[in-house]
Amino acid sequence: MESDFDEVEKNYSVLIWRRVMEIYRSNTNGTNQILYPFGLSNAQMDVICRVGEYNRISQKELASKLVVTKGNITQLLQKLEKDGYISREREWKTNYLSLTEKGNDLYIKFEPELVDFQRKYFNCLTIDDKENILRILNKLE
Repeated sequence: MESDFDEVEKNYSVLIWRRVMEIYRSNTNGTNQILYPFGLSNAQMDVICRVGEYNRISQKELASKLVVTKGNITQLLQKLEKDGYISREREWKTNYLSLTEKGNDLYIKFEPELVDFQRKYFNCLTIDDKENILRILNKLE
């Protein structure tokens, strides 16, 4: 038999999960509106941003940073490479990814708009709120 504490903890856990999913969905919808004119999905944008942030990153490192499954990574990379946004370079057993000139131009176009959207989306929070949220979310890892 569950105690009252167990029941409350279970309810809070479900409420947190639901709220996080609602916020994710809302934020993703806004991001999609920015990406639509560029013909990119959120997953493709995530790859371009991560590769753009690091300039050159191994495929394994990238996989650990993305919010997509490992099975989707190969398809994403093939599509982005086919579209001329990224290039792959193999050094011994490691694949390294870089943005092409076309990919870098695209990154430069949409990245400031994405940053501005996120800044506005989370504008209702103070710096302390943001630091606390990040601290709490990092505990989940």
